[in-house]
Order: sequence, then structure tokens, then C-alpha cells
Amino acid sequence: MTRTDAKTATTSRPLPQWAAAGIGVAATVAVWWLAAGTVLAGVGAAADGSGGAVPTPAAVLGQLARDGIGFYWPNLVVTVTEASTGYFWGNVAALLLAGSVLVMPGLERLVTQLAVISYCLPIVAIGPLAFIVIGSPARGQASGTAVLLAGISVFFTTVVGALSALRSADKSSLDVVTVYGGGRFQQLIKVQLISALPGILNALKIAVPAAVLGAILGEYVGGVDRGVGPALVNAQQNLEISRAWGVALVAGLLAGAGYVVFAVIARFVAPWSAGHRGAAR
Repeated sequence: MTRTDAKTATTSRPLPQWAAAGIGVAATVAVWWLAAGTVLAGVGAAADGSGGAVPTPAAVLGQLARDGIGFYWPNLVVTVTEASTGYFWGNVAALLLAGSVLVMPGLERLVTQLAVISYCLPIVAIGPLAFIVIGSPARGQASGTAVLLAGISVFFTTVVGALSALRSADKSSLDVVTVYGGGRFQQLIKVQLISALPGILNALKIAVPAAVLGAILGEYVGGVDRGVGPALVNAQQNLEISRAWGVALVAGLLAGAGYVVFAVIARFVAPWSAGHRGAAR
């Protein structure tokens, strides 16, 4: 390899994922800061002195520091409980139904229709109906409505992702199981689950932000007095603009943290799915 070829290979090497993510975050904050200080500086009015409906990142971080852990921790505990409970049961149902399709192919249309219906359901519209059926939780407890909406929010993503991943198994490996007398269940356990693991983990990773959003939407009608949803509503009603943005930022960080956790889990549980780059070199 010549010196020119080596230089070209070095310059064409893509940025690491963490570097690309850092650049994206920095660019977003810069655009936000510039817009809040110029074209959006006079938009709206704020009761907390932030100067407008779009505060600067410094104003939001200052409000976060003033509120502190004493304000956010009780609210985050409730929302995380709701989101994680709904995430667990929604994904359990999705994975069981996806696996049943491979064992009993006649169920595919029914499972697909259920997934599409769950995706098309207007969460905001069914929230009040769910609250009427489930009722209001005890003071300081998680909302059953929020748990249900979190479960519905993840169902479609996991069903579709799991079905696609389970069908991507190598046909020759499936034929080997059949030759040795195995049926559909043995194919599912010995071949399809292993080959589908990276795809299933990706679906579970994408479902984390959906569960957080579903839980927050459920808190709007779930009758809870604590949680990210009530904190956001109270800040909006009191025109505490910086606090409202701070709560929204914390909710986004919560969803992003869950996404990162599952990305790390996927790297350790299915390392072969991320090892193709090293092999290619």
C-alpha cells in the first residue's frame, strides 16, 4: 500500500459513534442557544424571568440546579416505575406472540392485525377511557393507565422487529434441524432465537423511548400527583417556562439513558452483531 493509499484510508475512516453523537448534541445546543438569543428571544412571556417561551440552555440548566434532586427524584421514580412495568409486560406479550407465529403460522394474520391496531390506536384518546376502567391510583403510587399506555406503545415495535428477526434465520441451518427430526419448536429454540437475538435487542432498544412517552402521556389522565407528566403540566400552567423545558429535557435524557443501556446490553449479549467491522479489516 502506498503512502497516498494509506492517507486516503485514514481520512475516509468514519467517525466513532460516540464522536458523531457528541457533534450532533453540540450542534443542537448551539442552534438552540442562538435561536433563543436572537429570533425567538421575544416570543412569549415567562413568569420566572427566563425572558420568553424559548429559554436559553443556560436558563434551563440554572433552573435544573435550583430545583435539584429533591424536585426531580420523586417524579422520576413514579414515571420510571410506570414505564418499566409497561415496557416489561408489553414486550413479553409481543415476544410470545411473535414466537407463536413461527410455531403456528396460521396465527400470523391475527398477530399482525393486533400489532397494527395497537399502533393505530390514538393514545391520547384511549387514555381517558382506560382511566375510567382502571381508576385512580393511591397517592404517590404509579398509574395503571400510564402502565397500560406504555405497554401499548412498545407492542408494535417489538412484534414487528421480532418477527423480522426470527425470519432472518439461515435456511440451511433450519434444514439441518429438520433432517435430524426436529420440528418448528426445535428450529425456533436452536436456530431462530440465536440468529434473531441482535434484531430482537434492537427492537427492545427502540421500544424504550416509546415506553417513556407512553407513561408520560398516561400520567396526563392517570390521576397521579407525582411523575414527569404532572410536573410538566404544573410548570406549564404556572408559566414556569424554564422549569417546563427542564422537565422535558430530563424526560428526554431518561429515554436516552434507557436506549443506551440496551445498546450496551446488546453489545455484550450479542457481540457478533457488532463485530463485522473488525472482521472486515
